[in-house]
Parts: sequence; C-alpha cells; structure tokens
Amino acid sequence: MNRFLTVFMAVLFTLVLTPGVVHAEPATLTWSVQPASAAGPDGRRWIELSLDPGQTVTEHLAVRNFSDGEAVFALKAADGYLTDKGRFNMLRSDQKSTDGGTWIDVQDEVRVGAKATAVVPFTVTVPQDAAPGDHPAGIAATVTSASGTVAVESRVGFRLMMRATGTIKAEVGVTGLSARYDQPWNPFSSGTVTVRYTATNTGNVAAGGAGAVAVSDLTGLAGRDGRADVAEIFPGDSRTVETRIGGVWALGPMSANVTVTPSVEGGVPMSADVTVWTVPWPQLALIALVVALFFASRAVTRRRRRRLYDLLARAREEGRAEARG
Repeated sequence: MNRFLTVFMAVLFTLVLTPGVVHAEPATLTWSVQPASAAGPDGRRWIELSLDPGQTVTEHLAVRNFSDGEAVFALKAADGYLTDKGRFNMLRSDQKSTDGGTWIDVQDEVRVGAKATAVVPFTVTVPQDAAPGDHPAGIAATVTSASGTVAVESRVGFRLMMRATGTIKAEVGVTGLSARYDQPWNPFSSGTVTVRYTATNTGNVAAGGAGAVAVSDLTGLAGRDGRADVAEIFPGDSRTVETRIGGVWALGPMSANVTVTPSVEGGVPMSADVTVWTVPWPQLALIALVVALFFASRAVTRRRRRRLYDLLARAREEGRAEARG
C-alpha cells in the first residue's frame, strides 16, 4: 500500500480535444507506475543513473491496472522540474523537452488487462556532447478521456535522475537579498527582521543548502542568528527563501548576512550581505515623553513656588502696613 501511495500521483491538465486521441476506458480507472526489473516491480521509488556520454542502458517500468476492465495507457517521457513547493513534476504533453526527457526512448502505449501488471522496457541514451551533471526527467503512463469539448489527460509516473559523468559542481548562489525591520509600538518589546533572498542553483547537480542568517549591529554586541535553509533545486532553477528573526532591538544600521552551504559534498559556500536601518521610534517617543513630563513637572513646581513666594511677600507687606498704622 505504501508503494502504491508513493507512485500514485496523478497530474491533470486540459488540452483542446483532438479527434481520435480518446480511448474507451473503464468507468473507474486507477493505476500505478513504478520502476521495475524485467521480472516486475523492484521496490525503487525512482531511478538514479550515472552514465558516460554516449552510453545506453535499458531499464524497465511496471504499469499496474487496478481496474475491473482492460485499459490502454500511453507512455510518455519528458524533462523534469520541481514546483514552487518542491514537488517533482514533468513537462506537459504540449511542451517540448530539450534535456533529459529526450534521452528516453519508450514504446508509445501498452495494453494492460484488468487487475494485471505489464512490464515495459525503455532505453536511456546519453548524447555524446552531454554536459556533466544532473539531467532530470520523468516517465509516465497516461490516459486521455473526453470531458465535454475538451480532452483531459491523467498521468501517473516517476522520476529519473540521470547524471552525466564529468566535473561535478555544487553551488547555490545568493541573490536579491533584502531585509525589513518590523517594530512593535511597545517600547519594551524587541522587533523582528525579515530576511528574503533568491537561491539559484548555479552548479550542475541537484542541491539544497544549509542557510545561516546573522543579524548584528555595527558593534557586533547585539547579534541574532537564524536559519534560512534551501530545499533541493535542480541546476539552473531558483527558489525564494524567507525567514524571520525575532528578538532584535533597533540600534541604528544593522547588517544581515546569509551564507548558504550546498548539501552536496564538496559544495562551495556562497554568501551575501545587506544593511537594514532600524530606528527605535517607540523608545525615542518614550524618552521624549519622559523628558516632556520632567520639564512640565519642573515648570509646575516653579509656578507653585513662585506663587508661594508671592503670597509670603504680600503677607509681609500687609504686616508692615499694619505695624506702621
């Protein structure tokens, strides 16, 4: 059941209906696709291959039909990519593959009986001029069904991570670094620094990274640290990373540093810095209020003292006048 749940991930998308591309399938059709050997499913969740330029290997996939009727599945391969949420996907059928998806050769379709499993061989051929590094792709079994005036293609497949041998470079660059300071109006509460940057895989292998964030004032005495780790990114892809660091007091200009260390062994750490201005407005307002209250209290005290002196002086004058009388 766990294997079934792992591979049973269908991606639905809509295309203009083309006559002759819709197969008559069982009313309720469920199926799975997973890596296999010639004898059947072998327990792998996806396929990882390390190949030399020009090399060809044969692999297998197993299509299992859980339905009560026979079904015909179209077999397709395409370039792979990661979504914004870090999930693997492959290009739609109306998008042209230019990388790893073009290395895979598989038969157009397979017919699978009810409650049956079909094992299909396919080949992976690496071009002679293939660049070293990772070339992700996906392979899927699809079914197209009519829905009104459109055709809906449902597909289930798995990932192929193909690595062409050569010099491997693991590097995650840090660009577009920005920092924002959010401060509460409570003068006795610290603020929060929000750090945001773009992580770009500038190497040639899939890699994530451990992101270390450091925020400090010019003296380095009021520093705070945080994490902004990067999930896996394919070569050439980018991802926006954001983190919040609390407990930061406004002490004027502060430096925010981000250092990303690739998760692949031998990766080169990359870093970037940005300055964010923090003005302690609530604290300044509190100080201004205290100063204003001090001077107001002092003015009231002086006024009362002057009034007392005036009363005493008047009383003395009246006493002298009575004495003269």
